[in-house]
Amino acid sequence: MHKDLTAREILEKLISFPTVSRDSNLALVNWVEDYLAAHGVRATRVYNDDGTKAALYANIGPEVEGGVVLSGHTDVVPVDGQAWDTDPFELVEIDGRLYGRGTCDMKGFDAIALAAVPKALKAGVKRPLQIALSYDEEVGCLGAPRMIAEMAAHLPKAAAAIIGEPSQMKVVNGHKGGIGIATHLRGYEVHSSLMHTGVNAVMEGAKLIDWANRMNAENMARAPGPIDALFEPPWTTCHIGTIAGGTADNITARDCHFVMAFRCIPSESVESWQARYLEAVAEVEAGMRAVHPEARIDTTVRFQVPGLQPERDSAAEALARRITGDNAPNAVSYATEAGQFQEAGYSAVIIGPGNIAQAHQPNEWLSLAQFEAGIDFVDRIIEHLCEEA
Repeated sequence: MHKDLTAREILEKLISFPTVSRDSNLALVNWVEDYLAAHGVRATRVYNDDGTKAALYANIGPEVEGGVVLSGHTDVVPVDGQAWDTDPFELVEIDGRLYGRGTCDMKGFDAIALAAVPKALKAGVKRPLQIALSYDEEVGCLGAPRMIAEMAAHLPKAAAAIIGEPSQMKVVNGHKGGIGIATHLRGYEVHSSLMHTGVNAVMEGAKLIDWANRMNAENMARAPGPIDALFEPPWTTCHIGTIAGGTADNITARDCHFVMAFRCIPSESVESWQARYLEAVAEVEAGMRAVHPEARIDTTVRFQVPGLQPERDSAAEALARRITGDNAPNAVSYATEAGQFQEAGYSAVIIGPGNIAQAHQPNEWLSLAQFEAGIDFVDRIIEHLCEEA
């Protein structure tokens, strides 16, 4: 493998791997591992339970504390049903924009981080640059916790973790927490002419969806606190994106499936919203069982992501603000791995190239200007790591 690849060349390679979350990312991980090895850097993999996916981390420079983590994810969302004007897994430049699935979210930052490896080695950093690439971020930040735990156990503690989600290179020091609860209502089938003797799982599920609507209305009506007011919207949201169930129009539905998802403001915990939802589930289930004892509701936590809490004068925020000059308070309503790094004891902040509005969209793109701004930002981090502690 040629060692001297630009960030643009690395991005072109990363985009070529169709690492949709439902599929393996190992081909990309193999390439990254070989790339790092070509620079004399040993990478460590952290596999998922069935070995079909892996996170990867590495330490570049001396084995001392006080370094900086550059964290990104390798998975992307599907392109199914989207109308693309170019091949989504081929990097294409048009009018100052780089098109391709993951250019913005967030292989653009991954490429910048990997391109920084030989720069850090040549600069002779006094504190390490650490690379952290996870899997399954797009389906609930599932791959990062195990990776972060291994990093904390086996690498010298970094002073700051930079999570490169698209923020238009603004410093983001807060994001909402999230939890997704898979909900399976099991009803009892009868002919719909005798519906009072059966349990319609879909109609019972509608009661929980109506509960979500009521919670949203109540949350929206409350005045937000000063930190919560930074978010858009400044309240906890309850959401169901898909629903499935039923057998036929004239049969009471036996099954109903959906995921109840919450994005929680900092003043409210995911645990408290989980408890409130399970109370509503228990109430609906009791009514179902009163009609037929076999009826029930099963719930499973699909994902749970802690929020990123703003930290006054944190090392990560101070570093990012010093480099960028951005001193404005910024918060986002989407969840990232920053909260998971923070929960593990790292000082964490979000800053990365691109606009989140482009993420997950057909013809996803990253502007060259943002890409270059991200490169400059990481170059400045390397300069910081060359300074005496």
